[in-house]
Amino acid sequence: MSQPVQPPNQPQQPFGGQPVDGNPYAGGPGQGVPSAPTGNPYGQQPPAPTGNPFAGQQPGQGAPFGGGAPFTPAPPARNNVLLGVAVALGAAIVAGILYGVIAGSIEREVGYAAVGVGFLVGFAASKVGGSNPAVIAASAVFSIGAVYVGQLIGISMILADVAQIPFSEVVGDHFDAVTKAWSEEADFMTYLFLGLGAVAAVGGAKKAG
Repeated sequence: MSQPVQPPNQPQQPFGGQPVDGNPYAGGPGQGVPSAPTGNPYGQQPPAPTGNPFAGQQPGQGAPFGGGAPFTPAPPARNNVLLGVAVALGAAIVAGILYGVIAGSIEREVGYAAVGVGFLVGFAASKVGGSNPAVIAASAVFSIGAVYVGQLIGISMILADVAQIPFSEVVGDHFDAVTKAWSEEADFMTYLFLGLGAVAAVGGAKKAG
């Protein structure tokens, strides 16, 4: 008997496998299954550049081309001569007033107080203006003036107490009498205290520098 003839162009199973769950492209046993599209055509692309060439570096990594962080700021230099001289003047005014109040209260001068005046002036000025010779010289001169002003304040306080008049009246109306009293009472110790203030100012400036 003759065999039945198969109809032409019979549909073939693609890739040699059987349909799986209605998917004609699913592979057969042992074959990998292609991943399904995610719907994001850019999902597998590398992240877009952010404009920062160093954005991908981890914290603590050095800058490119070796070395540490670029443009490290330098510490500010203490070499402002004018500001140092101004600080010396301000410190001399304050220290001179304090010295005068102490001397007028105990009615005598104290060598340690004169040394403290000079040291304070020199130390404060050099802390701001550095070890510039102009700053040190200004500190010494202002320290002498501070001790001198302190001596005048002390004499004014004593005269105000003796004459039973206000301190402001002594300074304002009888300042010539104050300077005359200083000239008459000045001795070796008076000038020594002036010198101690200058020497202490130089020492304070070197200590700060």
